[in-house]
Amino acid sequence: MDVTYILILLLAGSIITYFSGDKLAARVALFFSVAALAGSVMLLSQFNAGEAIGYSKLWVAKPQIYLAFQGDGFSLAMLLFTTALVPLIIYSSFGSIIQNARSFYALVVFMAFAMAGTFLAADGFLYYIFWELALIPIYFIALVWGHGDAEQRKKAVIKFFIYTFAGSLFMLVAFAYLYQKAGSFLIGDLMGIQLTHTEQLWIYGAFFLAYAIKIPLIPFHTWQVAVYQKAPAVGTMLLSGIMLKMGLYSVIRWQLPIAPSAAKELLYIVVGLGIAGVIYGSIVALRQKNIKRLLAYSSLAHVGLIAAGAYSLTLDGLRGAVLQMMAHGFVIVGLFFAAEIIYRRYATNEIANLGGIRTMTPKFSSMFMILVLASVALPSTFNFVGEFMVLYGLSQVDIWLAILGGLTIILGAYYMLKMYQHTMLGETNTKPFADLNIHETAVMVIIVGVLFFFGLYPKPISDLITPSLQQILVFINR
Repeated sequence: MDVTYILILLLAGSIITYFSGDKLAARVALFFSVAALAGSVMLLSQFNAGEAIGYSKLWVAKPQIYLAFQGDGFSLAMLLFTTALVPLIIYSSFGSIIQNARSFYALVVFMAFAMAGTFLAADGFLYYIFWELALIPIYFIALVWGHGDAEQRKKAVIKFFIYTFAGSLFMLVAFAYLYQKAGSFLIGDLMGIQLTHTEQLWIYGAFFLAYAIKIPLIPFHTWQVAVYQKAPAVGTMLLSGIMLKMGLYSVIRWQLPIAPSAAKELLYIVVGLGIAGVIYGSIVALRQKNIKRLLAYSSLAHVGLIAAGAYSLTLDGLRGAVLQMMAHGFVIVGLFFAAEIIYRRYATNEIANLGGIRTMTPKFSSMFMILVLASVALPSTFNFVGEFMVLYGLSQVDIWLAILGGLTIILGAYYMLKMYQHTMLGETNTKPFADLNIHETAVMVIIVGVLFFFGLYPKPISDLITPSLQQILVFINR
């Protein structure tokens, strides 16, 4: 068994989900997403046993394009992360009424297929195909099933599509140039090219535009908040939980080892942009009156710190960035799900219209509090492990970078606890708040369990990703 089985399973699942009809679509999508997770766990057992789980076969003779997929610890970790979150995201929607459910869930599973392909691809052209394929389903999910005024939603989604597609074109041009040098799109061949420093700067810049928009980093973030707010809960979870990690993953996998000289020269600039995102996102989050907008700016702050760790070019920074990618994925999905639970009951996410929910539902308020504390890196949670390692990696570059990056914890604690206070505590809302149903409880318990388990025992993930990151650093420092 190799990684292609997971991709085939997800693609087949998307097609079967569509033809299963509206009544069965959600359950069929959940079945295939859980099957993909089970397959990923099987691949992990094979990988730990020393078996090859990658795949490579010539696809097109001229230009030379391979159906090549990575089978190392880094790509496998991201595959496990994706296939673990997607079933949770699908299951979280079981309490919602979704029109044309077969199309909706088919798009969700297809998006999982595209994102998994992006994390696994080892051929630049194949990687670009998956990168762009992931954009199509989220475009329709946000456009067709989103919230709010249809015209405003259309503008936000089109802006998002144009931004990300335009940035990706620069990356495609970079791949075309690299192909002329290497005669291949395979990542090993591309990393072996001896580029001049000027060539590296151009290649680095082309990749940076694609990744900075997807992550997003300031000043390329202007699409984010509107799309997060207008998209349905499932779309927002897919975007914030997994899709933006495509950009962060690609920085480490593609950009840094292909243009290492440029990465070293521009280190302080790009790390500075990441930390600027931490400060900007946190300050703007303080002023938000809508939960989803506040969480969107909070996400901007956290991914800014992750990007700073990835661009630090230290092993601890890279390892911390990968751990924090996963931690952020689970906690932001949990937080947006909490916002969706509130919306289902009160039809609003405006903080001023909420309050006193804790007295009516102690179970929900307790798990919401845990997610809030995890998001601000409380020790014993998964986020603490990732943020600590990122800050430690930054301190190896410059102690002031670590100090400035650490502001995300201080500012995050202020705006997240303030949001919790105004929504959960205070005067009781006159409208009753129903406690969590079985679906909602299961999703929240699993997310909280993952955050505590890997917060107390991150070794399995750290051991899985470290050899791959060390190998990438060898190329960067050559």
